[in-house]
Amino acid sequence: MKILGREPAALLGLVAVIVKLVAAFGVDVSSEQQAVINAVAAAAVGLALAVMASDGVGAALVGFIQAAVALAVGFGFDWSAEQQAVVLSVAAAVVAMWDRTQIVAPVPASAVKATLPR
Repeated sequence: MKILGREPAALLGLVAVIVKLVAAFGVDVSSEQQAVINAVAAAAVGLALAVMASDGVGAALVGFIQAAVALAVGFGFDWSAEQQAVVLSVAAAVVAMWDRTQIVAPVPASAVKATLPR
């Protein structure tokens, strides 16, 4: 699923880099403010994915978890980038396992088999 023709993770990465760029070149943005900006971006992408998917509970949950981790780190929770990545990966995997049981193919499997080349 794409937003503005891009993968959601790419958009979040772009927002994070732009915030760091702005902070590096003179705009006074504290690390807490950067965390809030990134959390809001993550939550917004999660919300957009939830709206785009007919049942976007999983996407909204992953977006919320990303926002929560960003806020926690921004306000002093001492996790390395690797620890954050592991937590977000586990959260995404758990949500994906649940989502997999909720998704139904738009066409029956027999229709797909009938169209495969022999």
